[in-house]
Amino acid sequence: VQLQASGGGLVQAGGSATLSCTASGSIFNVRDMGWYRQAPGKQRELVADIGRDEITYYADSVKGRFAISRDNAKSKVDLQMSSLKPEDTGTYYCHARFSVTDYVGEGTQVTVSS
Repeated sequence: VQLQASGGGLVQAGGSATLSCTASGSIFNVRDMGWYRQAPGKQRELVADIGRDEITYYADSVKGRFAISRDNAKSKVDLQMSSLKPEDTGTYYCHARFSVTDYVGEGTQVTVSS
């Protein structure tokens, strides 16, 4: 399973950005897809997740500001981020979870300047 992420970069506080991730390979039974975030000096945390049934999860810190969506036909997941804050800065990792294994792609950096 390969996960290709795009988006991110440098954004001003209050601005918006969109992260996209496309999965390829043996992805027939993928269940949840979403994004982890690792801020400098902190542990990786799950920011947003979406199941195959499109049930979503958001970390409290991003509720109301981030929106996750999924296109099962394209094996793609997007994360729309708005009202970005400096504390949203970090490396964002796309993931795809199967029944046993959770695949995590290479990270993409999001830096929010104040």
